[in-house]
Amino acid sequence: MVDEAAGVPAVRVQGLWKRFGEQIAVAGIDLELPSGRFIGLVGPNGAGKTTTLSMVTGLLRPDHGTVEVAGRDVWRDPAQVKARIGVLPEGLRLFERLSGRELLSYTGRLRGLPGAEVDKRAAQLLDVLDLAGAQHKLVVDYSTGMRKKIGLAAALLHNPEVLFLDEPFEGVDPVSAQTIRGVLERYTASGATVVFSSHVMELVESLCDWVAVMAAGRIRAHGTLEDVRGEAASLQEAFLELVGAGARTAGSDLDWLGGGAR
Repeated sequence: MVDEAAGVPAVRVQGLWKRFGEQIAVAGIDLELPSGRFIGLVGPNGAGKTTTLSMVTGLLRPDHGTVEVAGRDVWRDPAQVKARIGVLPEGLRLFERLSGRELLSYTGRLRGLPGAEVDKRAAQLLDVLDLAGAQHKLVVDYSTGMRKKIGLAAALLHNPEVLFLDEPFEGVDPVSAQTIRGVLERYTASGATVVFSSHVMELVESLCDWVAVMAAGRIRAHGTLEDVRGEAASLQEAFLELVGAGARTAGSDLDWLGGGAR
């Protein structure tokens, strides 16, 4: 499902601000994310990634600024935007007393899909995400990896144009991570857009073709992976320079550490 308006970015953010008390979480972001790409929003812990994604997806109202997804204003036309996006937030809360299959059936019908189509798509997603054997198990008994996979299935069920994922691989075992990765690569190959946040540069470098680097509530760099990486040997090296951590070392302040001394 791809936006028919050529040249319309997946996301356009202008002058986005968010403050919590005295803490400025997002400090005037201007950013356009291209459609049909696998996009990484990267930054250290506390950079403002989750706050930014929450405002972009309509979960958190900004103090100032505008957000458009596929050409539609998130806060003026929320129903239209939310019909076109899928979201897997960090710390996802699920209906834990439903089985995985029941959760997908409920989600699909809530989205307005016909029952037969919901059942068909749910069965296919459960199979591809290796959850078919646990589809009648209550979500409360799912492992972290299984929760991420059923959350991803729920986010994909209505075939969104843009999929937003906040730390989708956090706490996920390697087998589940590989399964999730395969589904996301197949999804973007169809022309859809994935935007996911992470602080693991190796993962972003292996998955993404477009990157935005965030630190202290601001965008430090954005563009294709090759442009952001520049002359650096890796995205990790470029990232450390961009966020001002390149020269940070554990020096003589910790000269007491190690060697068994007390």
